Amino acid sequence: MSIATFILGESGTGKSTSMRSMDPAQTLLIQAIKKPLPFRSEGWRYITKDGGNMIVQDDASHIIDLMRRTKRDVIVIDDYQYILANEFMRRTDERGFDKFTDIGKHAWEIIRAAADLAEHKRVYILSHVETTDAGRVKAKTIGRMLDEKITLEGMFSIVLRTAVINDQYVFRTRNNGSDTVKTPLGMFEQETIPNDLSAVDAAIVDYYQLAQAA
Repeated sequence: MSIATFILGESGTGKSTSMRSMDPAQTLLIQAIKKPLPFRSEGWRYITKDGGNMIVQDDASHIIDLMRRTKRDVIVIDDYQYILANEFMRRTDERGFDKFTDIGKHAWEIIRAAADLAEHKRVYILSHVETTDAGRVKAKTIGRMLDEKITLEGMFSIVLRTAVINDQYVFRTRNNGSDTVKTPLGMFEQETIPNDLSAVDAAIVDYYQLAQAA
């Protein structure tokens, strides 16, 4: 069983930037939308016959196949919400609710697959947030099926939220009563930690005592 982590945050609060210290040789980046990385990206390049570690893909079945086939220990999906949004936009001419059922099913399948890889693998799923009418901050979704039938954050043991506090970019590690943040007991001692996905990954490896692949 692999370790899947949900990274939530508003645009511009450091979700993608948190990858800057990750080792591209050990990281597969799956982008739902092709866009430049928000940091100096030496070593990060799109996959060709000559190598690379980045690929643009928003089809759920292809994403699942990529996760299962990669030999890299770490997988990052950025931005999960656009996987849902892109499918919705492609199917705007369709009538009825079938498309929403499909979108919800595909969203669920990706998360299930992310937690069902080899036990040393880690998957980081980055996504935007929305605020409900009740004032609760949650992962941004599309369609009632995801909101009424599935709590995406409930499928993870680790949910971090990006924030900017006093001009410092951080991850929140504890629930503030109006969001869905959660982390295992004792994994992080501080309520906020530096916006550094590499440090988060090291903490997860240490906490769960994950061994490298043979």
